Amino acid sequence: MKISPRLASLLIIPLYRLWCSTLRYTESGRERVDAMDEARELMVYALWHNEVFPVMYLRRQLRVVAIVSRSNDGEYLARLLQALGIRTARGSSSRGGAAAMLEAARQMQEEQYNAFVTIDGPRGPRHEPKNGAIFLAHHAGAQIVPMRSFVKKAKIFRSWDRFRLPLPFCRVHVAFGEPYSLPPAQELTDEYLLQARQELKNRLDAMHPSHYLNEEGFLDD
Repeated sequence: MKISPRLASLLIIPLYRLWCSTLRYTESGRERVDAMDEARELMVYALWHNEVFPVMYLRRQLRVVAIVSRSNDGEYLARLLQALGIRTARGSSSRGGAAAMLEAARQMQEEQYNAFVTIDGPRGPRHEPKNGAIFLAHHAGAQIVPMRSFVKKAKIFRSWDRFRLPLPFCRVHVAFGEPYSLPPAQELTDEYLLQARQELKNRLDAMHPSHYLNEEGFLDD
C-alpha cells in the first residue's frame, strides 16, 4: 500500500531534520555566496544529484527555488523542500520541464530568488550535466555556482546516480565553487549549450575532495 505524500511528509520531514542535525558540517566558499545573496546578485547553484542529501539542510537565509520532478517521488521531495523553506517549480526533462524552468526564471528575476538545480537529474546519465542550469543562468542573467558535498561515511545506493546517504554523526563538507558568468549569447544554440555544459562539468570535476581535506584527512572521494 502506497503512503500518500502528505502522510509521508509528516514522517520524512522530522526524520530528515533529525538525521542532518547529527552530521558534522564544514563549508568553504559560503561567505562569498552569502554576500552575493545579500546584495541580490542572482545565482544558480549547480550540483550532482547523488550529493544533494546533506546540502538542503544548509539553506539558512538563502532565498532559493528548486526544480523538482512532477513524478510521485518528486512530490515527496517537494514537500520536504517546502518544509525547509525552499520554493519549488515543478517539472523535469520529461514532464513540464520548460514550464518549470520559465517559472523558476520568473521567480529569480521578479523576486530575486536563486535557483538550485541537480544538473544530471532526474534520470541521468550520472555526472553528465543537462541544460537546466545554463537555461536559468542565461534567462535570469545569473551567475552559476558549482557545488559539491563530500562525506566521510555514506551508504551508496545501487541507483543510476549512486546516491550517497551520509551516515549519522559523520563529517560532511559542502563546497561552494567560484561563481562565474556564461559567455554572452543572443540564443542558446546546440554548440553553445555543449560548450557551456562541458565548462560546468570541468568546474565540478576540478572540485576534487583532496582540495578540501583538513589536517585529519577525513573526506572521501
